[in-house]
Amino acid sequence: MGLNDPQWGNKNNGGPPDLEEVVRNLNKKIASLFGGSGGGAPKGGSGNSSGGFAGGAGLIVLIVVLIWLASGFYIVDASQRGVVLRFGKQVEITEAGPRWHFPYPVEAVEVVNLSQVRTVEVGYRDNVKNKQLRESLMLTDDENIIDIQFAVQYFLKDPAEYLFNNRMSDNRAGDEREIVRQAAETAIREVVGKSKMDFVLYEGREQVAASTTKLIQDILDRYKAGIIISKVTMQNAQPPEQVQAAFDDAVKAGQDRERQKNEGQAYANDVVPRAKGAAARLMQEADGYKQSVIANAEGDASRFKQILVEYEKAPQVTRERMYQDMKQQILTSTSKVIVDQKSGGGNLLYLPLDKLIQSTSQGAELPSSKPTEQLTSPASGDAPAVRVLGREREAR
Repeated sequence: MGLNDPQWGNKNNGGPPDLEEVVRNLNKKIASLFGGSGGGAPKGGSGNSSGGFAGGAGLIVLIVVLIWLASGFYIVDASQRGVVLRFGKQVEITEAGPRWHFPYPVEAVEVVNLSQVRTVEVGYRDNVKNKQLRESLMLTDDENIIDIQFAVQYFLKDPAEYLFNNRMSDNRAGDEREIVRQAAETAIREVVGKSKMDFVLYEGREQVAASTTKLIQDILDRYKAGIIISKVTMQNAQPPEQVQAAFDDAVKAGQDRERQKNEGQAYANDVVPRAKGAAARLMQEADGYKQSVIANAEGDASRFKQILVEYEKAPQVTRERMYQDMKQQILTSTSKVIVDQKSGGGNLLYLPLDKLIQSTSQGAELPSSKPTEQLTSPASGDAPAVRVLGREREAR
């Protein structure tokens, strides 16, 4: 009798339904699903009741088995790898795609993401202001203490090594972050301990990061951690806060020293080449003057020898010629003309002084402050005599 039968309460005098009857009805329905008639035996027969119960239990077991087998299906993404473990032992590493394994407890699958960028902070947590002094304070080669915070980025390269070789002292498996942090702290202390303070803080920060990256990778490879270091980023490097003010003063003094040295070097680079150029120019001028004097002296000596030869041939003619040449040489540079008129009478003499000076001096300038003197003598009737004198006495 079904539970939804409206007469079940009357048949049982208002009491609860018969449990055996409910089970028999359930067995009949299950048997009918598998092709059984469900109504050929008497209502109280024990054989059909036990057979139906066994068939229903088998169906339940079959459904459970199917569900158990279906639980073995899994999907691996392109950036992941699946590690199949059979009773805890590695069996295989599966690639991307839909996969199946024997369900638990026979086999299990650990899916590991190999493309995910993982980050570990050393010397701080989440923010550089949240310092971890136990990790960040380090001693340099010149016995100075510096405060360093940096971040380490890494990938997983071997899922099997990552799962089985990363185990801490407290038996925590797979805690690779703490392993990377400890390896990074060990590496940075070794690199900083071999370097000077100024090198770590200023010009050598990139080299310190590169050396630390290589040393961390070497440590993890020796541990077979299955991790590859991607990059070490220096977040902050400075002296401890207690000596920060004094260190800033020392840095400023050093910068002032370098600035003054640069200014002095720039001034030297400007003055020294000019001084060398002036010295070279003076040397060239002196050498040119030397060559000029030597050439003039040699020319005078040669001319004197030639004149001496002619003088020995005709002394009087040579003296007269030399006298005329000297007068011409002197009078060509004069600017004063004196006219001596010895003829009598009051004839007006017109003398083109500008033409005369131009023809005799070949372009010599006549001073404006010294006018030309013209002397006339009415007692003499002879033709005027023209004499061209030299410049003023003070110009001689």
